[in-house]
Amino acid sequence: MTAQQETRPSAATKPARWAADIVTAMREGARLRLDYSVRSLWSVDRTIEDIRREAAPYAAVETVLRGFGAYAGEVIVRQSGGEWWASGGDHWVRTPDGRFWAPVDEARRCYTGDGSLRLLCRDASRR
Repeated sequence: MTAQQETRPSAATKPARWAADIVTAMREGARLRLDYSVRSLWSVDRTIEDIRREAAPYAAVETVLRGFGAYAGEVIVRQSGGEWWASGGDHWVRTPDGRFWAPVDEARRCYTGDGSLRLLCRDASRR
């Protein structure tokens, strides 16, 4: 690990806050209950698809996508026993088998129609 890399808990501070913020925003604004379960990622994928179909400009949804990605990362951390890593402003989840996952980037790919947070979590949680 280099001096610029961080592991949990310091690397988890921002993504954990982004995840908590999206949970609150979805509960209050969209009446979508997110409970950090793998099953809840179906709803997240569908919500991102709905946003994409509305053709919202990326700049308008960037923070929401970051929150959804962080939420998926927290699901992976809780399911797999992984930990957040950060470097240069980017955040990844490292699972116990040593693999790295980029849930925030995957949320962005979902918005372009090329990704799935549910499938990312499924793959990351396999032992």
